[in-house]
Amino acid sequence: MIELQAVRKVYNEGKPHELTAVDGVTLTVEDRKVTVFKGPSGSGKTTLLSLVGCITRPTEGRIRLDGREITSLPERFLTEVRRSTFGFVFQHFNLVKGISVIENVMLPAYPLGEPHGGLLRRAGELLDLFGLGPRAQSRAEWLSGGESQRAAIARALMNDPAGIIADEPTAHLDTRLSREFMEIVAGLKASGKTVVIASHDPLVCDATSVDRVVSMRDGRIEAPGR
Repeated sequence: MIELQAVRKVYNEGKPHELTAVDGVTLTVEDRKVTVFKGPSGSGKTTLLSLVGCITRPTEGRIRLDGREITSLPERFLTEVRRSTFGFVFQHFNLVKGISVIENVMLPAYPLGEPHGGLLRRAGELLDLFGLGPRAQSRAEWLSGGESQRAAIARALMNDPAGIIADEPTAHLDTRLSREFMEIVAGLKASGKTVVIASHDPLVCDATSVDRVVSMRDGRIEAPGR
C-alpha cells in the first residue's frame, strides 16, 4: 500500500517561475488494484505518478510504502526501493536504440548482479509471454508501436516488481492497441500486481479492469474516485 499525506511538489521554488505541480494531496493507493490518475495536461497527474513511483521527492509531506516512511531515505536506498518495487512504462517507451529487444528487456536487472544466463532466460520468457520471442534479436528501433509497448512492459516486469507505473501508455497508440494494452493490464492485476496509470484516455479510464479513477486539476484531487 502506498500512502501520501499532504504531499506538495514545487518546481523552481523561490524563483519567479515557481510551479506547484502537486498541491496538498492525501491519497492511498491500494495493493493489487488498478488506479488511474486522470486529468488534463498540466493537472499534476504525471508528477503525482512520479511521486508514487519514488522517481520524485516531495517538497512537503510524507510518503509511506507498506507502512515504511520513505520520503527521507538517502538516494541510494530510495533507488533500491524503486528498483525492487516498481517497473516503469513510459509514454515514449524509452527503448534504447542500437541494441536488441532482449537486451532492452534485461536492462533493469543488470545492477542486481545476477548471472547473465539467468537474465537471458527470464527476458526470453517475458518476450515469449508478450508474443515477441521471434523479435528478441531485432534492434529496438525496428519494432512497431504495439511491439515497442509490449517490449516496454516486458522490461518493466524484468525484476518481478509488485507495482507497475505507466505514464500516458496509450498516448501514441490507436484504439485496437490501446484496448490490447488494457487487456495486458487486466492480466497484470489478475497476477497480483498493483498498477498505477496517468492518463486522460477514456479507453483507459473506462476500462473494466480499473478499480479507481482519481480526477485531478491544478495539482489537486477533484474527485478521489470510487
